[in-house]
Amino acid sequence: MKYYFGPAGKPISFTGKAIEDVPKFLREIGLNALEYEAVRSVRISEERARALGERAIEFNVKLSLHAPYALNLASANEETLNNSITRLVTATKASMWMKAPITVFHVGYYGEYSRREALKRAIESLKRVESLMREEEIVGVWLGPETMGKLRQIGSLEEVLEICKSLEKAKPVIDFPHLYARSRGERYRHYQDFIEDIVLLERELGTEAIKPLHLHFTEVEYGSRGEIRHHPLGSGYGPSFEDLARALIELGVEAVIISESPILEKDAIKMKRILEKILSSRAPQ
Repeated sequence: MKYYFGPAGKPISFTGKAIEDVPKFLREIGLNALEYEAVRSVRISEERARALGERAIEFNVKLSLHAPYALNLASANEETLNNSITRLVTATKASMWMKAPITVFHVGYYGEYSRREALKRAIESLKRVESLMREEEIVGVWLGPETMGKLRQIGSLEEVLEICKSLEKAKPVIDFPHLYARSRGERYRHYQDFIEDIVLLERELGTEAIKPLHLHFTEVEYGSRGEIRHHPLGSGYGPSFEDLARALIELGVEAVIISESPILEKDAIKMKRILEKILSSRAPQ
């Protein structure tokens, strides 16, 4: 089984300036994944994106890219909708340059629509994104709709599944802490909840969608409207990474696990050690 661990963005202990040097740094500290954060806008040039991709290959670091937060693919405002589509297409192009196989994105908000209507509108927008990707010859990149933690956001597990089933080139990005917050702590209190959802993903989308399964993880604080803020592992919030690790190992599922903790790579290392400990305890004596 293959597991990839790394931070969402530049490691906090990285003292260099060039993003191209991050893959080497990650390997030196025992990590092998990086989610490049283009969450404000896609500012990286083609030259630097390609250089980052080459360095990631050299040091065997699996890349992904997170598209700008300023997306609302279900917006009632046509200008907002068109700008969202353009931003997402631009993000997929940068992903292609750096050979990052998945572009992670937030779908948007229900707004004035019913949940069903908003989801339908988002899917129509994403079909436009796929069409533009074909026109611009953007290849080798999956669209990665992320599960979301706030109740006003499109991004329940069921909605992400429907989006992926409706598109030609989409894989789910599962943020179990977001779903934990969205359920206000009702789910993901036991590893069996993780088992059930991973089995559901494979049954509905096929093995390709979860090979590897792209995950975000940190502990999260929630309130009546869902997610409030992220916390480091061991802070006393949920869910339990040990439960998720046990589920992945039991099902034999490969995964890219991106730390969204406030201490980024430190918790990525901690999660790696937790999973390795569970693996070693199950090894034949």
